[in-house]
Amino acid sequence: MRQSYIRWLIPILLLVAGAVWVVNPNNPGIHLGSYNRDVRIVRGLDLQGGLRVLLEADLPADTEVTTEQMQTVRDIVENRVNGLGVTEPLVQVAGTRRILVELPGVGDPNQAVAAIQETGLLEFVEVSVQDRLALLSGQIPMLTDFAQSSETAPSGASAEPTIPSESSLTGPTSTALAPALAATASSTTPEPTPAVPSQVFRTIMTGAALQSAYVSRDQVGEYIVSFTLTDAGSRIFSDYTAAHVGGYLAIVLDKQVISIPRIDEAITQGSGAISGSFTYDSANSLAIQLSYGALPIPLKIVDSKTVGPTLGQDSLRKSTIAGVIGLATIMLFMALYYRLPGVLADLALLVYAVLTFALFKLIPVTLTLPGIAGFVLSIGVAVDANVLIFERMKEELRAGRALRQAIDLGFSRAWPSIRDSNLSTLITCVILYWFGASFGASIVKGFSLTLALGVLVSLFTAITVTRTFLHTVLDRLRLDQHPRWFGV
Repeated sequence: MRQSYIRWLIPILLLVAGAVWVVNPNNPGIHLGSYNRDVRIVRGLDLQGGLRVLLEADLPADTEVTTEQMQTVRDIVENRVNGLGVTEPLVQVAGTRRILVELPGVGDPNQAVAAIQETGLLEFVEVSVQDRLALLSGQIPMLTDFAQSSETAPSGASAEPTIPSESSLTGPTSTALAPALAATASSTTPEPTPAVPSQVFRTIMTGAALQSAYVSRDQVGEYIVSFTLTDAGSRIFSDYTAAHVGGYLAIVLDKQVISIPRIDEAITQGSGAISGSFTYDSANSLAIQLSYGALPIPLKIVDSKTVGPTLGQDSLRKSTIAGVIGLATIMLFMALYYRLPGVLADLALLVYAVLTFALFKLIPVTLTLPGIAGFVLSIGVAVDANVLIFERMKEELRAGRALRQAIDLGFSRAWPSIRDSNLSTLITCVILYWFGASFGASIVKGFSLTLALGVLVSLFTAITVTRTFLHTVLDRLRLDQHPRWFGV
């Protein structure tokens, strides 16, 4: 019997050794051939600081917003956030009209909010010579047949266009679509002119024809936003530019004129660039908006909260202290009350803590304050299983059973209670996780996930690890010779 448990002991020790390597903060990560992965702790917003934004559909209350629309919005917002380079962002639908976005460690909150909220509707609009002059002087707003009036423009769009500078539109090697950064060659502000009746310009192509957009540099090292078109977009662009050489084409983002370049030649290769006085951040923000398309519904900010990194570090420190104190208190209780079996249970509890934390790093689980609370609570669940087992053992020992037999009977008779209690906890975790995912309660999700993982690992350590330790150490001991070691 003892030899069989020693065979179990070897893989347990190997598993613990691997978990210790994973938990080690200085481990180099996993690098096997072409597979490379960093193994690190992923901290949530409340532990490392960052930005939490709650967005809501900017539509009248009586306007129906479908589940499909909100899911599309969530996917587009998540793509934009990932394009910002934020580590482990959280983007989820909260209710029927809201999106919750959490950006841990975000550097520029204003840039992040702008990239998330903008609808990013790109249009290539036909403009005549006369209309171009009116747009250059700011006399008329840019209204396109994609949205018939400025009232229907997406949230965040401006009815007042910026004043484009001179530029021309040629092939992919010399494309120049300069943003509106200067008024005209003259630095004087145009005199106010009588209002001109609004007119609707024809949209030749929208951003849906874009295949990709990315930041690059031109020949003089300036940042530009390069783009390529889909096959359908390339044909439309090629046909139009070939038929309108010498004409003008406005580049419009959310009803705001970016540029009105002249078409110098037919563009048939389906690629181009938006150039101007970009910084990397402003070029990247524009590329993200163009790459991930227009939102099907406009969004407004309901709530925005910035969490400072200092507060996050303080919360992490206090949570760590609380966890260490809780673990030490439980281990002391087990050792004093159950004596030698309690000490062995403490070793199993340490194995539990190492395995669970290693799983958090390997999955990875985004650790938040509620998540740490779930982990600490699962320690209590792990100890509860040992308490049930040891109390059953003591009953068998008092009944005159041999120590080895008492161990096996204690485990077998405690198992139904352990199984049912842990199963009920897991069912509760599933319900809490569903609730958190459905209503945007990320703190509930974090708590339920870490608690569920802890319960599953505790089942393994209580039933397998503790039992193996007990049989390995106690099978050759006699209760009558060492009664104080067992607290019977």
